[in-house]
Amino acid sequence: MRNSGLILKVAVTLLFLGAFLTRCASIMSPDGGPKDSLPPVITVLTPNNFTTNFKEKKIYIEFNEYVQIKDQNKEMYTSPQMKKMPLITTRGKGIVITIRDTLKENTTYAIDLGSAIRDNNEGNPLNAMRYVFSTGDTVDSLMCSGYTADSYKADSVSRTFLWFYIADSLPDTPDYDSTIFNRKPDVIARAQNNGIFIAQNLKPVAYRIYAFGDKNDNQMYEPGTDLVGILDSVYNPATMPPFAIWFDSLRHYPSADPQLYFRMFTDKTFKGQRLVEAKRPQQKQITLYFNTALPDIDSLRLDSIPSDKIIYDPRTKGKDTLNLWLNVPAESLPDTIKGSITYYRHDSIRQYVPTTEPLKLAWKAVETKEQQKEREKEERERKKAEEEGREYTPPQKPNPFKLKVGASGEINPEVGFDFTLDYPLTEFDSTAVKLYKLTGDDKNPTETEVERHFVRDTLNIGRYSVRAKWESNTKYRFYIPKQAMTDIMGYQNDSTSNNFATYNPEKFSKIVLTVKGEAGKRYIIQQTDSSGKTQKEIKDIESGKHTINYVAPGEIRIRIIEDTNGNGVWDAGNVVERLQPERAEMFINEEGVDLFATKANWDIEIDIDMSKVFKPMNMENLIQMLEDKEASRIKKLSEEWQKKQIENQKNQNQNGSGGMMGGSGGMMGGMGGMMGGLGGLTGSGSGSGRIF
Repeated sequence: MRNSGLILKVAVTLLFLGAFLTRCASIMSPDGGPKDSLPPVITVLTPNNFTTNFKEKKIYIEFNEYVQIKDQNKEMYTSPQMKKMPLITTRGKGIVITIRDTLKENTTYAIDLGSAIRDNNEGNPLNAMRYVFSTGDTVDSLMCSGYTADSYKADSVSRTFLWFYIADSLPDTPDYDSTIFNRKPDVIARAQNNGIFIAQNLKPVAYRIYAFGDKNDNQMYEPGTDLVGILDSVYNPATMPPFAIWFDSLRHYPSADPQLYFRMFTDKTFKGQRLVEAKRPQQKQITLYFNTALPDIDSLRLDSIPSDKIIYDPRTKGKDTLNLWLNVPAESLPDTIKGSITYYRHDSIRQYVPTTEPLKLAWKAVETKEQQKEREKEERERKKAEEEGREYTPPQKPNPFKLKVGASGEINPEVGFDFTLDYPLTEFDSTAVKLYKLTGDDKNPTETEVERHFVRDTLNIGRYSVRAKWESNTKYRFYIPKQAMTDIMGYQNDSTSNNFATYNPEKFSKIVLTVKGEAGKRYIIQQTDSSGKTQKEIKDIESGKHTINYVAPGEIRIRIIEDTNGNGVWDAGNVVERLQPERAEMFINEEGVDLFATKANWDIEIDIDMSKVFKPMNMENLIQMLEDKEASRIKKLSEEWQKKQIENQKNQNQNGSGGMMGGSGGMMGGMGGMMGGLGGLTGSGSGSGRIF
């Protein structure tokens, strides 16, 4: 195995790795002048680290300089959790840690201060500072490592908490695993900013392990808010393969080759769903606000209103708001509507049960200040006209019917366009709406009617897609005559006409994918921008050739989703069912490239072997994946630096300044030094340059 000189299975000396390596680093002189760039160095520990039969209430740690405490609540945690967190105060050049909890017998404890301790002058943090002791005769000393990544973005998740539970102490509940909700972990670890964690002070026993991203910094898992990760098996650090560990000299904290891999996801299915508020903002509109997306409603009853006259409008997938429109005459609606709603929510023990709540929805017409001003103005003008013997003509008010047509400029002929309305329609004369193809002279074009049809969005009843056999690089006109639409409020549309054109293929790139899939499996392929934001996707992918058209010039990435259930969307996991999320990976070709440049009127050919994209994520493959990502990142940094040097050279030539060459040379030296440090990524030396 690589880096054999660094392989560790039991490494008690590294339990205090941050402080240990910081002391080694303090021997060296800082580069770049007199500015202090080194973290504080520990000079005194009382009691000593790894003390056994610990009975003290105070711990004193002294440094070689004055220190400050920053973000204590955010950085510090204890393993296992203490009911009352220790109190940290400064004293002279040191800190005093006061233990305020009653400790368990025969237990190894760790107080991890993260980067809370910093020097007083420059604020240089002492990373990975950890104090360990045992209330028994021995200190648990085994370790394991791992990597936490966003399962959809395929990127590292920083500062993740890892909760270790001794497996033999847990009930076997394969159908409903609520461990992370109702039990305190036996051991806690935390990942660094690069997603790598080194769990320490473990016993030689099997553990069930969970990971979660602490978004609110409260050291508690909040379903539906925090990312969470689960493993399919239990793991005993004594029987796991050895791993390499080193100090990351660029990020100044310990790192390691990961043994475990957590694919993190947001478990929205298990957030404590509840109805937050019910309002009646308009006479014919009821709005229900939930604290989770896509509420699971069993039944709804409104007194005096037939159920078939209630229009459900979820608006957009993922929203926690539901609009109900009452398709009855306004004069038949009472000022207060009573009823009830039955929906599913999680009870106090996290069981998903139906709950019925009463509804009382009042509405009263309230004149706004703007309406009052307008009314008073009309009354004054009417009175003035009467005094002057003139007939008063009230001003024409704007049409309250709101229509937004997405046909303008240029559109993608593979997609078409939408039009949206504020209120759902009760009448729609679709035969009156026309689509014309324009040919000939731009000033006096020939119009040819084109067959079209409309599809209403199932998740937003106010949105309609316009479908037609679109031709590329062609001009069109979309026309809606007056009063072709009537909405639930009784408003009707004004006439509207929109001119637009479809894309010219020569202005875009085309991606040709040759896919070698696995038998019986389907995939989703997404084209994303350089940051991973989805721009286009194609579904139901199997072996063969597939094309993504109309790709704008720029830089793109390719995300591939293993669509296990074939529903055409990426599915997250489920904690209580121990269900992993569907795998999603960013494509990296044989040359280690994951970012592809697109140009106008170019075809880009990409070969994808799904067996390589979704190869089993064992320890060896996981290490290789991280090294490939880092190599790609370094390559991009190098290319950006070279581009900047070319631009600087151009500026020098234009300015005629030879003095800048020295500065450029200095930059070259700096870049060379950085690249030299990163050279440890794939070598077999000290590994101090290896980063993720």
